[in-house]
Amino acid sequence: MLQVGIIMGSDSDLAIMKEAGDILEQFGVDFEYTICSAHRLPAETANYASGAADRGIKIIIAGAGGAAHLPGVIAAYTVLPVIGVPIKTSTLSGVDSLYSIVQMPKGIPVATVAINGAANAALLAVEVLAINDEGLRQKLIEYRDKMAGEVRAKDQRLKEIGPSSYLQK
Repeated sequence: MLQVGIIMGSDSDLAIMKEAGDILEQFGVDFEYTICSAHRLPAETANYASGAADRGIKIIIAGAGGAAHLPGVIAAYTVLPVIGVPIKTSTLSGVDSLYSIVQMPKGIPVATVAINGAANAALLAVEVLAINDEGLRQKLIEYRDKMAGEVRAKDQRLKEIGPSSYLQK
């Protein structure tokens, strides 16, 4: 059952936004990808957002670069949680995108992750969905336990071979 919508303003954002899809797949969360520009397709963008809940979507992850209005426009047309992903641009390295998303005016919130942080946007979406899904919650616990184990293994390796050898691997 469809739970997350991943929308981006341009196909040039797909390489970053695919990271969100990869995480959602890992957790078994159903999602869809959509390309829809807030500036070039404003009516379609409004229709996507206003109809998302009726299609079963519970959370929207919206990525955009440059002026990055897409997450805010999506949030204006739905009461579903919207997680904005600022996309790095060549002009201002994504800082413009970050400010456009994180500085939403009072009343229409958009949760915002780091520049190119689509993977964290997906993890945040999974956390929200896990509030009412014990199986998903358990998968998150296992995911974090696995990450912790990887860090412990790296620390052990560093202690065994020293920093110079570790950096040469």
